[in-house]
Amino acid sequence: MTLLEPGQPIGTNYTVERFLGQGAFAEVYRVKHRYFGRQAMKVFKRIGTVEETEEMLGEAIMLSQIGHPNIVRVFNADTVSTSAGECGFFTMEYVAGGNLEKFWASHYDRFVPIEVVVQILKQMCDGLAVAHSETPPIIHRDITPQNVLIGYDTDGLRVRISDFGLAKRADPLTLLASTKGTLAFKAPESLMDRRGDSRAGDVWAIGTIAYLLLTDTLPYEDSASPSSFFGAQYRTPPRPPQQFNPDVDDTLGDIVLHSLEPNPRNRVPHAGALGAQFAAWLSRRELRPVRESRKLPQTSKEALGGAHSPVDEARARSLATRALDLSGQASSLNEAADVMEEAFNLFAPLRTEYEHKLTLWRKGVVG
Repeated sequence: MTLLEPGQPIGTNYTVERFLGQGAFAEVYRVKHRYFGRQAMKVFKRIGTVEETEEMLGEAIMLSQIGHPNIVRVFNADTVSTSAGECGFFTMEYVAGGNLEKFWASHYDRFVPIEVVVQILKQMCDGLAVAHSETPPIIHRDITPQNVLIGYDTDGLRVRISDFGLAKRADPLTLLASTKGTLAFKAPESLMDRRGDSRAGDVWAIGTIAYLLLTDTLPYEDSASPSSFFGAQYRTPPRPPQQFNPDVDDTLGDIVLHSLEPNPRNRVPHAGALGAQFAAWLSRRELRPVRESRKLPQTSKEALGGAHSPVDEARARSLATRALDLSGQASSLNEAADVMEEAFNLFAPLRTEYEHKLTLWRKGVVG
């Protein structure tokens, strides 16, 4: 049983549209604001005192203070009556495209295009760099594909880092924080020292995501096993990404492996520095002559485990047709764009066909 029901009004401005998903501490819903349209609402499961509710809403406060296009925006925070009692909530940007894991899985048996991967990684770094540059720095501690949202705005593909529920300001003297997060994306030093999380630990997580997007594998085998706490699998360096994906050049492969250095002193120190390396790679890529397209090897999206929905081209094209119909009127352009983003995550080739139209819709251009 969920905390909220579709159609349920919340205050005078919000109406619940549908349940989107849940984690250990909260449920997320798509809601419609009376004036501002669709938003996402995160409702905390825990029932507590006023002070405890305010503490849970610390994530919303932190997000509102960071403020960056690549960090999810927060709009409002309050409490709501639910089936379990009075719960704290906050509203934030709704991203119809969903998270990076869905984006990755939508490419099914093909690698995500190389330039798209690096654009995503650079935007992740740009957003996280703002948190890392705070005094003392804010450490996210749970950078995973599930906590990175992928959507489109007027300039095209835009990344938003979300879920700062485990984020923490580092100790001002040591610049370290206690270890939290998802085991497969934690750096070795944070797994061997419960107070060993740092900006370099966030960099390790981005490096793990980079390796996953480029190779469709994780850099270390059994990275989610308890042996991670003893650093057992970090003794053998991961294979260079270019051995899996021939589109990866040596420069990009070195950037990724440098972000996965087991010794944090030898690793890229923070997201700003890593983002600069990805930006430099993109600049050099633009100066190179365009290579003839070549057939890349088939791959699979099994590295994260779990069952991904199979490619459903028929349903994806049905959604794309609906989006095209909606795009005929200015009043429904945002709805058209949202529906098209959902179609993209069912069948990635639609991005090539319709990405330019979706960007125009986000700009308010009919048709």
